[in-house]
Amino acid sequence: MPARETPAPARRDAHRNRQRLLECARRAFAERGAEAPLDGIARDAGLVVGTLYRHFPTRMDLLCAVLEPKLRDVLDEVAAAAALEDPWAAFSGLLEVLCEAQAGDRAFGDFLARRFSGDDRTEAAHNEICVLAQRVLGRAQEAGVVRRDVTGADLFLVLWAGGHLAEATRHVAPSMWRRHVYLAMDGFRASDRLELPERAWDANELSRAIATPGKQAGAKP
Repeated sequence: MPARETPAPARRDAHRNRQRLLECARRAFAERGAEAPLDGIARDAGLVVGTLYRHFPTRMDLLCAVLEPKLRDVLDEVAAAAALEDPWAAFSGLLEVLCEAQAGDRAFGDFLARRFSGDDRTEAAHNEICVLAQRVLGRAQEAGVVRRDVTGADLFLVLWAGGHLAEATRHVAPSMWRRHVYLAMDGFRASDRLELPERAWDANELSRAIATPGKQAGAKP
């Protein structure tokens, strides 16, 4: 006797469970970051955690399923900003796209800061954003509209600060981050510039500061 196919209702239930898990995970990761408890996500979806693991065997599988649609959109917006003919418009547009993407989304901020161990899916997106950002910065500096002593680390620190500000003010003034990001961008302009009192960080110092917030970048553990 031929094997019977899986009944359609079972497939519909599985699809519905998956969508419910994604909706709850998207909300939990946005509010609590990439380390949001998985059992809480399953509970919010009205499911047991075993059902979550059947759909998403690892945390990274669930996190990528939540992040991938947004990453595609952000990459398109970053590429569109980078393609603008005016170097300053490209520079400011790229920063605004990235700051807006992380406002109210702690998981996306964790992605930008590499606060979780990624895989090929997230690393490729992160590298593409970094390459575009460096290209836009270099073009703006060559055009004389952004000061020459600005580095990629400086841009990232604006994103980092903007993300913390957006998180701190999201319940009372969810758009306040825009004011301060614009003030920071104005400081990047090449005209009427002040001499910077501190040197730029290198990539290692920046990574240590992000990994151990509140400690000095040069401090020993």
